[in-house]
Amino acid sequence: MTEITTEKARIGAPSAQPFIDGFTEEGESLSPINAAGAKAPLAGAAAKSHSHGGGVGVPDSSRAGRLTSYKLADFKPLTGMEEDWRFTPLKRLRGLHSEVLSGAAPTVVVTGPEEITVESVGRDDRRIGTAGIPEDRVSANAWENFAGATVVTIPSEFEALTEVSVDIEGTSLDPAAQHLVIVAEKFSKAVVVLNHRGSAIVSENVEIIVEDGASLTVITLQEWNDDAVHASSQQAKIGRDAKLKHVMVSLGGDLVRVTPSARFTAPGGEAEMFGLYFADAGQHLEQRLFVDHAVANCKSNVLYKGALQGRNAHAVWVGDVLIRKEAEGTDTYEANRNLLLTDGARADSVPNLEIETGLIEGAGHASATGRMDDEHLFYLMARGIPEDVARRLVVRGFLNEIIQQIKVPSIEERLTEAVEHELALTDN
Repeated sequence: MTEITTEKARIGAPSAQPFIDGFTEEGESLSPINAAGAKAPLAGAAAKSHSHGGGVGVPDSSRAGRLTSYKLADFKPLTGMEEDWRFTPLKRLRGLHSEVLSGAAPTVVVTGPEEITVESVGRDDRRIGTAGIPEDRVSANAWENFAGATVVTIPSEFEALTEVSVDIEGTSLDPAAQHLVIVAEKFSKAVVVLNHRGSAIVSENVEIIVEDGASLTVITLQEWNDDAVHASSQQAKIGRDAKLKHVMVSLGGDLVRVTPSARFTAPGGEAEMFGLYFADAGQHLEQRLFVDHAVANCKSNVLYKGALQGRNAHAVWVGDVLIRKEAEGTDTYEANRNLLLTDGARADSVPNLEIETGLIEGAGHASATGRMDDEHLFYLMARGIPEDVARRLVVRGFLNEIIQQIKVPSIEERLTEAVEHELALTDN
């Protein structure tokens, strides 16, 4: 039976899951962070001010005091002891955290309505750096090494009736950096799909700017080849009465680490963040998201679901929601569900909720990880459905809740077929 754990929101609520004491699967040392006398790596010095206006926050807070900087030198070399990296097998990053990223970035081809503007710009373009500042060493390394950026703009008051496809094709395994900017101008409405395919070792920064009154859906699909390594920081800035739906789907790749964030800059904003991941034997799929309620009267809803099968299949989900002192009237909820289909798979799920004001509409989080529900199987099998078919029906139903959020029939069909392919790899 699946066990569901739900916690009521409380000020500074930490994860109920204990920290790991020992080593990562790749041999990096992990510190006993929660041991007596240990100092949290995000407290103290990590909460001080940093260059470019980043890193200012509340001391001893896990998110408000996060170090942010455009400069790689401001981030210490990774050891595996950091909270942000304690689940990540560093050796499998293939140098994204330690080497100069001089390889050829994946190619970018954008198709969509002719009203959409697509530009290739230099590092000095004024729009670059407006949605967010790098929050970790890998993102900062990409910032220092990207040569140019692709900017996709949906013009003011324009409603795109067909999706904007951004096809990102990897053709090299030399470590590379990439930068994308998506701008939804005032009162526009569009769906933008980021299709990641091919072979690549790439650190990617994606900036998403949703201006006042705009409604933007960003769907990021990671369907890499088995040899790909992909780290993607996707930072969104949401304006007054603006709406963002962010859908993350990770299926392919050796190691994929996506860190989406949504920051409200004016009242009335809404953010929906959905995720689907299916990890096979040996795959590492990691999702770390952040919702920053920095202003009053905004809403957010987060739901991620994952399925895992095969030996050493590993999925990580960490959800951070911060409700700042100024964010009265906030309404937020986050949840993560993981379904373990075989022995040898592992899912780490850590929901974190910080509240600095009690004047909110509501806040909560939940996490669940478990195996197939025997009652569901019994119900189906009692109606004459063979066990293997019944198992597949349960998994399809479990993941379909996320697929249905996409609202693009062609992509929903494509993902349904991809899930069927994953299920065909085992007896589930």
